[in-house]
Amino acid sequence: MTTSESNNLTDAQNELYAWIKNYMMEFQHSPSIRQMMQAMGLKSPAPIQSRLKHLQEKGYISWQEGKARTMQIVDEIASKVPIMGSVAAGGLIETFSDVNENLDLSEVLQKKNVFALTVNGDSMIDACIAHGDMVLMEPIKDYYSLRNGDIVSALVPGLGTTLKYFLKKGNKIFLEAANPAYEPIELELDQVIFQGKLLAVWRKV
Repeated sequence: MTTSESNNLTDAQNELYAWIKNYMMEFQHSPSIRQMMQAMGLKSPAPIQSRLKHLQEKGYISWQEGKARTMQIVDEIASKVPIMGSVAAGGLIETFSDVNENLDLSEVLQKKNVFALTVNGDSMIDACIAHGDMVLMEPIKDYYSLRNGDIVSALVPGLGTTLKYFLKKGNKIFLEAANPAYEPIELELDQVIFQGKLLAVWRKV
């Protein structure tokens, strides 16, 4: 196994990465595992999944493991956005003139297995999360890492997936809305599967 001098990828990883970039540039979406297998001349998905995992660990792609269509090329994601000053929501303030610092998004974008969900409904409106917003979520590996007040996506069998505040009181779990029109959902721990914790909210205007 050899490593390319221009980066820290093996030849096989470099070949797949270059092919993925060209594919996404042409079709504006990520390829399937099967398409990658065919392009690389492979009959098993395992080598592709291994190469994708290494590409993610080395910071070349963002990928929700097992879901090829979630792939993004990291160097094509803007990781820093200039902060141009502040804006008044009340009276007027002096307009900006110079960039004084950058809003660094790399910490969010480089977390492993970050995934996005589209918000349906208004149950989190008082948390400034509205219908149609996109939320970026960090997978939850350990339930005990959650703290009261965290916003989570939770799967409740029979009810579906919901975005709510997490609260634990005694042996009970409560999923609370940020809208007084919705009652808290009271559950036992074994009645809920926590999928992700909120990292950021993305809103197109």
